[in-house]
Amino acid sequence: MVWPGFTNHLETLGDVSIGWSMGGSGPPVLLLHGFPQTRALWAKVAPALAEHYTVICPDLRGYGQSGKPTPVSAYTFREMARDQVALMTHLGFEQFSVVGHDRGGRVGHRLALDYPDRVRCLCVMDIIPTHTLLNDLRQDVAAVYYHWFFLAQPDPLPERLIAADADFYFNACLSGWGKAGLEQFDADQLAQYRSAWSDPDTIRGMCNDYRATLTHDFHHDAQDLGAEVTCPLHVVYGNDGVMAALFDFEESWAPKVSEVHMHALSGGHFFIDTHPDETIKALESVLSS
Repeated sequence: MVWPGFTNHLETLGDVSIGWSMGGSGPPVLLLHGFPQTRALWAKVAPALAEHYTVICPDLRGYGQSGKPTPVSAYTFREMARDQVALMTHLGFEQFSVVGHDRGGRVGHRLALDYPDRVRCLCVMDIIPTHTLLNDLRQDVAAVYYHWFFLAQPDPLPERLIAADADFYFNACLSGWGKAGLEQFDADQLAQYRSAWSDPDTIRGMCNDYRATLTHDFHHDAQDLGAEVTCPLHVVYGNDGVMAALFDFEESWAPKVSEVHMHALSGGHFFIDTHPDETIKALESVLSS
């Protein structure tokens, strides 16, 4: 993975190895990818932001170059948030901004709840709060987000089925929720995603991520229903995406935060891949506010 001005790293922090890329100078910004991707998601966005910020892009545990522990309990958003705090502490950053897409946004939400003094501002991308989505699950949502329940089935059912043709399955995810054909994804980034998900341990790690949501994360969120994110929250979403069609983002997030700002962009769920320039402009506005 080669980005202008960035260096790549792999180091054990706590109980898991974390791979990350880092570049730029200025206030620190942590960029967190989602499913079924890796930190390659930020290949076009991170160098642009690095003109004014120190940008850190890790692979979440279970994904990409980062470690893939065995227990399902190791894949909670709480554990993933702990990884990010350990990384930023290791790099010497006591307070930082967090931007997270998809699963990375859920990690960011948990991070802001568990470590409120560490997060200057939080930007979540194209997600509804986990507890809201699951506790009030509707038929139309379940039909589109079936993968939450497929991936959470006991090992080895989803792993075996996906491994039979991993490219077919994950390509369907990228083109299905994103309202975009694969031709709209950068070829080099797509090749890096495919390289990562060809690893059986990565498939297992991603399944464990979703298993942990049903067995652990939902209950963590239920315990924190009265807790608010105290830093400013920015919700960036794809105007043509599934979540925008099924939910009112502001209504869904308002009870969870003290201050929330909405930003609608062109494209569907994977607008970072398909509309990177618009994403960069939105994040420049978010981070400078």
